[in-house]
Amino acid sequence: MSAYDEDDMPEAVRSSMSGEHAASNGRSIRSSVDHQVFPTQSRQSPRSTPTVAPRRARRGAPRARRMSLSLTKVDIWSMARVTFLLSVAGGIIQIVAVAVVWLVLNAMGLFSQIDQIVSSTGLDTSSFNLSDVFSMSTILSAVTIFSVMEVVLFTILAAIGALLYNVVAALVGGVHVVLGDD
Repeated sequence: MSAYDEDDMPEAVRSSMSGEHAASNGRSIRSSVDHQVFPTQSRQSPRSTPTVAPRRARRGAPRARRMSLSLTKVDIWSMARVTFLLSVAGGIIQIVAVAVVWLVLNAMGLFSQIDQIVSSTGLDTSSFNLSDVFSMSTILSAVTIFSVMEVVLFTILAAIGALLYNVVAALVGGVHVVLGDD
């Protein structure tokens, strides 16, 4: 299995290739494993790689490997951390989306048109101005408060869900999944 000449090989390597191993009492033991050394293409270089015997052709189509696994425990702290970060990302997306929608609606003049419609009905609108109620600062403040409450609520619910999963998985063995190498 080596490109070295047998004279250049250490004794331990020669004995391992021949299948002889030294016992603790100094006697050599012949192993039952037959080692075959295949000739290399070039014997001149001590760093040349040996050639490998060709494998036998497989019969039929190759089969995909499958592995059956069970999810028996979920770490509660890691579930809380991941949920917290995903909730924060969702809250930021929510705030940006509401700001974009408000800017589009304001650019279309929706709030001023609603004020005109309300004043055309004959109602006293001097104390009520829809543009003040639906100002950008008011809307973004409300959405930010709502997003912070969502982050806290989702994080707590995910931790409780992981705890309940661990209890149920201890009783029934968890979720069984079969993974395949296709």
